Amino acid sequence: MDYNMVGPAIVLGLGCIGSAIGCGISGMASHAVMSRVEENHGKFIGMSAVSSSQAIFGFVLMLLMKNSIVAGTLSPLSAIGIGLSVGTALLFSSIYQGMCAATGIQAAAKQPAIIGKCFAALGIVESFSLFAFVFALLLI
Repeated sequence: MDYNMVGPAIVLGLGCIGSAIGCGISGMASHAVMSRVEENHGKFIGMSAVSSSQAIFGFVLMLLMKNSIVAGTLSPLSAIGIGLSVGTALLFSSIYQGMCAATGIQAAAKQPAIIGKCFAALGIVESFSLFAFVFALLLI
């Protein structure tokens, strides 16, 4: 059995799991709020989808890691280390981004004018997954 692609699979899997959980958390908040307010539904839906980006980061890293392993510039063991550490960062970043989006959706339902500020907080949480992504690119 060939274990060469374990690292790329780990980073993709953890990124997707985190994005699913984060989008689920914020999506549930979005549904609850949309049942009570008459406007801004599109913004609530958009905010609930923000934590899906970590799945994209995981997908890009999976492809790059796979190509590096095939080319012989990345060892499978190094790929597992990168996959576990970066995948865990993506996982937790997505979950907390989903929680942050859920509270932003609830706050914007009460005061619609603050929705932009809520997106700023989501960007701060997103930056940590972006840091992990860039650092992984430097390691590959």
